[in-house]
Amino acid sequence: MNRDLTGQKIVIATHNKGKLEEFAELLKPHGVITFSAGGLGLAEPEETEDNFRGNARIKALFAMTHSGLISISDDSGLCVDALNGDPGVYTADWAGPTRDWTMAMRLVEEKLQAAGAILPEQRKGQFKCTLCVMWPDGVERFYEGVAPGTLVWPPRGILGHGYDPVFVPDGQNQTFAEMTHEKKNSLSHRGRALEKLLSDLF
Repeated sequence: MNRDLTGQKIVIATHNKGKLEEFAELLKPHGVITFSAGGLGLAEPEETEDNFRGNARIKALFAMTHSGLISISDDSGLCVDALNGDPGVYTADWAGPTRDWTMAMRLVEEKLQAAGAILPEQRKGQFKCTLCVMWPDGVERFYEGVAPGTLVWPPRGILGHGYDPVFVPDGQNQTFAEMTHEKKNSLSHRGRALEKLLSDLF
C-alpha cells in the first residue's frame, strides 16, 4: 500500500527544539507541515525499552494516539566504543533532568580519560538513530542511520545541540557544532535515517 507522506500534517514526537528544526528543514521541500509533540501540549512518555527501536516506537505511538496525526519519532544516542557503547539509549539521561549538555559532554570526557582513551583511535564512537513512522491505522515503519566519528576535547562550535561540539564525523575536521545545518544533515545519523525514510515514503 502506498504510504506517500507528501503534503501531510505530521507530528514530530519530540520536545527537543533542535531535533524539530532538523526534521522541519528536511521535510519542508516535500510540503510536509510539522508539529512538535511539545507544541501540541503532549506529555513525554516514559521510555522503558533498552534499545533505540523500542523507545522510538513508544514515542511514535504516544504522539499518534494523542494527536490523531501521522507521527514520526526519533530515538538516538551517542555510543562510545571505549565506554562499551555508553551512554547509548541513556544519552539524554547523562545530561540530567535539566538537560545540561555541558555536564554531559564533560562526563563523557571524564570517563574517556579514566579509561585511558587519549589517542584519536581510542576515542571512536557513533551517533545512532532509529526513526519510527506510525499511521493512525496502526501501520509502522522503521529507519536507521549511523554516523561514525571521533570524540574530541575541548568542545568546539556553537551550532547544533547535544554532544555535537565534541563529535567529529569520519572524514571531516569540524565538529557537528561547527558545521552549517545543511552540511550536518548530510552527514548525521538522523540525516541518514531520514534519507532512507524520504526514499521510501516520498
